[in-house]
Amino acid sequence: MRTDPEDGRGLRRPTTTGRAGPRLPVPRRGRLRAGAGRGDAGRVVQREELGSAEGALLAAFADHLRLERGLSPHTVRAYTGDLTSLFVHLAHVGDGAAADVTLADLRTWLANQHATGADRATLQRRAAGARTFFAWAARTGRLPSDPAQSLRSPRVDRRLPPTIEVDQARAVLDGLAARVEEATDPDDLAARRRDLAMVEVLYAAGIRVSELAGLNLPDLDAQRSLLRVLGKGGKQRTVPLGAPALRALDGWLAVRGRLARPAAGQALFVGDRGARIDPRVVRRLVHRALAGVPDAPDLGPHGLRHAMATHLLEGGADLRSVQELLGHSSLATTQLYTHVSGDRLRRAYQQAHPRA
Repeated sequence: MRTDPEDGRGLRRPTTTGRAGPRLPVPRRGRLRAGAGRGDAGRVVQREELGSAEGALLAAFADHLRLERGLSPHTVRAYTGDLTSLFVHLAHVGDGAAADVTLADLRTWLANQHATGADRATLQRRAAGARTFFAWAARTGRLPSDPAQSLRSPRVDRRLPPTIEVDQARAVLDGLAARVEEATDPDDLAARRRDLAMVEVLYAAGIRVSELAGLNLPDLDAQRSLLRVLGKGGKQRTVPLGAPALRALDGWLAVRGRLARPAAGQALFVGDRGARIDPRVVRRLVHRALAGVPDAPDLGPHGLRHAMATHLLEGGADLRSVQELLGHSSLATTQLYTHVSGDRLRRAYQQAHPRA
């Protein structure tokens, strides 16, 4: 069982056992409270404002997302918050009953959201959440029909995320290794070895920061240079580790006992207070490490994930292999997530085209 940073709450996602249903886009992190969503004018709305029938429907849907789909608490909060704002909006313009919702109502809701400043990515997520909710409610007999079946959402501008060059990634890791060599206090040495190992693993394996924080000691197979990762929706995958990452992990595991407390359990990485590492700590570490590299963009752990994929492609890896390493369900996601340099495209063209 995974534990939350410093407080020991169980966070391991259950394995998906029910019908998968359509994929939901990943919500960006916000500050909405559990059971709350943004209203049409940006006002925070609460689930208590809903009718009893709609509140019970949302509670059952949240259980479905959490227990059957294996989605994270953050994702469940985001989608139930969006639906809360939908039903509050409907209550303002009509009676708000879920059974009476029409396609026109849903389109009006999205148009209102757009008019009050919601961007395309947010509108796409809210439309996807509405489609998933009404399809589930109709399939399970909770509603007589699915009004969202034909609901469309605006296309999101597909822009390549920023990344770092190979020499910049090397400079980040060399800088963290130098800090290890400079340490004199045993506890400080342990923390610096941990920091080096975390960034090495992020870049070597291309895993998400939540996946890194959730790693347990048995997930590391050092003999075979493999790491078992629990990804989104409770899906497991195995990723390889290079020699530098394994050396950094060996150095960290040799001193892990200086920081780990009983609350850490089997956590591979622990924080300064002895419990499982907090993803926010990892984010601060990556931002700080990149800030010390001249001309490097200000990226977090996800930037290292993108850099790993980009550097693999530039080194000759095929897109399908990168998809497996990243844990993407769709190859289209990997195509959006990565880019190939013009130099590599030019080399491939010159090598393969008979008239190059």
